[in-house]
Amino acid sequence: MAGGGGDEDDGGRSLCLFDVDGTLTAPRQKITPEMADFLQALRKKVKVGVVGGSDFEKIQEQLGEEVVENYDYVFPENGLVAYKDGKLLHKQSIQGQMGEELLQDLINYCLSYIAKIKLPRKRGTFIEFRNGMLNVSPVGRNCSQEERIEFYEYDKREGIRETFVADLRRDFAGKGLTFSIGGQISFDVFPDGWDKRYCLGTVCEDGFKKIYFFGDKTMPGGNDYEIYTDPRTIGHSVTSPEQTRKLCEELFF
Repeated sequence: MAGGGGDEDDGGRSLCLFDVDGTLTAPRQKITPEMADFLQALRKKVKVGVVGGSDFEKIQEQLGEEVVENYDYVFPENGLVAYKDGKLLHKQSIQGQMGEELLQDLINYCLSYIAKIKLPRKRGTFIEFRNGMLNVSPVGRNCSQEERIEFYEYDKREGIRETFVADLRRDFAGKGLTFSIGGQISFDVFPDGWDKRYCLGTVCEDGFKKIYFFGDKTMPGGNDYEIYTDPRTIGHSVTSPEQTRKLCEELFF
């Protein structure tokens, strides 16, 4: 556990923020009906928000068509896109922040780098351009579920993403960029400070006494690390949706 404060329930004055992949769902899979029902029961105790690195469409695929109505806050792309009480609050633009020259240098570097990597499989969509980040996938986001798992296991052995990110950090040092590994097949690139802590700027304005965060990529370099260790949150590291539910039952029921 990271962050400050105790774990007693403060009712509507507390907020639970959840990562999506590996925390509320299996990676890139739909939420189970049981987990969805549990989160609605939890909303009767505390406010509930979700924060993911994925874009809105992917979060909607996983959590359901009515995601913005079913949760008090929905933060795709680390909160660079923000919904509250069913309404869009704001959208940020990575190209506006980085500028076209740096953006193209980064994209060209990544495409050239991926072209030189030998993998068991390569598919399509190696770079996905989002509002608040670039998502880079050496295997390609068009891979099947079986190919996704194959790459994930290969990456654990060979450190493909870890090496790629280390090289980017070296070659783009001083450019104001953060590189963050999350999920099974990709990593994110975004301006410094645009990690999942970005969403805290929105929720902290709403006067919660406690903000709990639950995520699975909480080690340094993981895309939950910054918000998990932020002093404004009470961080809980989990390994599965089942563990997330068990923790919440212990804390709030």
